[in-house]
Amino acid sequence: MSTHHSEPDPRDAPGLGPGGGVPPEETPAGEGSTGAETGPRDRQTRGWSKGPVIVLGIIVVLCAAFFIAYAVSVAL
Repeated sequence: MSTHHSEPDPRDAPGLGPGGGVPPEETPAGEGSTGAETGPRDRQTRGWSKGPVIVLGIIVVLCAAFFIAYAVSVAL
């Protein structure tokens, strides 16, 4: 089975100027803006997973400990 979709005749399209151009005040016709992947996805997650949050937390704690130890060593 094959379906044949013929292109519309540009001479019959509304808003076309002479020669087939689109006047400045008209918006040219575009293709369909919706695809097969429209709408919400089936499985949506909220927030970050636990692994990256734990790793970032460890990095923040280590950086804070480094700067506190540096400030204490400079103050002495």
